[in-house]
Amino acid sequence: MSNFFKNLTWAIVTLLVIAVVFSFFYEPQKSPQNLSLSELAAKVASGDVTQIRINGNDLNIKLKDNTDAVSQKEDGVGLADTLKNFGIEPATLAKVDVAVESQSGWQFWAGILIPTLLPLIIIGVIFWLMFRQAKTGVNQAFSFGRSNLRLSTFKERITFKDVAGLKETKEELVEVVDFLKNPKKFLDLGARIPRGILLMGPPGTGKTLIARAVAGESGVPFFFISASEFVEMFVGVGASRTRDAFMTAKRASPSILFIDEIDAVGRQRGAGLGGGNDEREQTLNQILVELDGFDRDTRVIVLAATNRPDILDPALLRPGRFDRRVILDLPDINDREAILKIHSEGKPLDPKVDLRKVAVRTPGFSGADLANLMNEAAILAARRGKKVATQDELFESVEKVILGPERKSRVISLKEKEITAYHEGGHALVAASLKNADTVQKVSIISRGFAGGYTMKLPLEEEHLRTRKQFLTDLATMLGGYASEKLTFGDVTNGASNDLKQASELARKLVTKYGMSEKLGPQTFGNTEEMVFLGREISTEKNYSEKIAEEIDSEVNGLINKAHQIANKVLSSHKNVLQAIAKKLMEKETLEHEDFYAVLKPFKIKPMAV
Repeated sequence: MSNFFKNLTWAIVTLLVIAVVFSFFYEPQKSPQNLSLSELAAKVASGDVTQIRINGNDLNIKLKDNTDAVSQKEDGVGLADTLKNFGIEPATLAKVDVAVESQSGWQFWAGILIPTLLPLIIIGVIFWLMFRQAKTGVNQAFSFGRSNLRLSTFKERITFKDVAGLKETKEELVEVVDFLKNPKKFLDLGARIPRGILLMGPPGTGKTLIARAVAGESGVPFFFISASEFVEMFVGVGASRTRDAFMTAKRASPSILFIDEIDAVGRQRGAGLGGGNDEREQTLNQILVELDGFDRDTRVIVLAATNRPDILDPALLRPGRFDRRVILDLPDINDREAILKIHSEGKPLDPKVDLRKVAVRTPGFSGADLANLMNEAAILAARRGKKVATQDELFESVEKVILGPERKSRVISLKEKEITAYHEGGHALVAASLKNADTVQKVSIISRGFAGGYTMKLPLEEEHLRTRKQFLTDLATMLGGYASEKLTFGDVTNGASNDLKQASELARKLVTKYGMSEKLGPQTFGNTEEMVFLGREISTEKNYSEKIAEEIDSEVNGLINKAHQIANKVLSSHKNVLQAIAKKLMEKETLEHEDFYAVLKPFKIKPMAV
């Protein structure tokens, strides 16, 4: 009804505006003179009337001075008889041009019907609009509990071949596809395919993509919905929408129902406000009931995706509900290369482009990050007016995704440029001079994002475990910039603040989480719990004494000081190398892997152990 009154108000305002506008252009015409019968008779007698037109009882009169006048005769009496009563003889009336105009049929009926029907029509239209609005509201009320379930209409069929990497994940899901295609061979052996499959992994690892690939391989309807769409502020709506979603999937059996971000409703119960009456918990309860309510031979597979499996309710993960949990890891170097090849389709690349080198520079990148990288490279090549993307655009896109765009417009003084060159040169030289350090891939003093400069160092191969010596090497490399500034200029700047923050965090983890403290030994300190309460909060329980807290602080301080001594020792013994790197950086601003090690080659540096 609010929409109706809003539309009605706009219509009235529009009509008023049109009326005002037309009023400026309207020129009123002089209305004809209205004569009484006696005045008409006097003018006929004096010869001032030249023409009379009779239309029913209306008289349209043309006077001798070429002006118009109107009058009316008696009803049911002719004009001659009427004027005769006023002393006008037929001979005098004969001098006037008198004509009778017959009234047309539509004018006759319009004169009768319009005054009667027009108000009724207007009232009817108003009532029709009101009932239409009311009907829409009723329909919305009845459809309020229906889910916004969408049936996939992918124009291009996606299969496992279109998903690079995830070998183990695809192997886990192949039997799901086989069950949807050939359920009889499983049911004959008494086997029951998992009712629910939970896809777990970091954001961007391809959980939605692999679900679409399962649907493409099996060729069955693929329904998808976000878990957040189940929950409303009205009690019972979430449960109603859940029932509707599962019922729709059952009617289309065999089919796949995909629930994205299931942690929106699947969080552990009893941890938030509202208790058992909480709408989110009611929705979760309904999902649990629907999963248990599936018949054994119902060919509906429920796929759910989450990147926060640690906060899910245990009842959701028990056998009989989400029986199988499939983990999607971040891609390794081979998978990253395969993903880059897929996302390079449709993008013209220079024949000299080596995607393996790009894969080496992107450890920790997800599939979504790699897709974004290729897109940024294409945009960068187009901005530079190139027809193909080269290796330079790909490398620059890696840095843009990690750190942000270059800020070449940022004007710095020559002194700041020199400080930045020595700072980044210190990071790079310490990394190149220590065993167990990652290889330096690039050094730059061009500002990106919030960083004034950066040193990119990456391992030659994938690493899942790191030793204590490697961590100490990382600490020394982090402090290389700080030590270089102090050694070269006798003072330090705030440019090392982020390095110091990361070094402090890593040193504390070595002591409290990794058990790598020589004094405190192989034990952890602090019990970290994740509480689901109005979101996600992390609480750390202090399970050690104040004396141990002092020893932890002492150990952290010792690790930082030791790393600083190592960095200072490396830079003090290779001052000439540091000067050569800084000079080259001030000249070229960016040193790639080959350029950096070309600067080091004449000095024949031997890596030292930590």
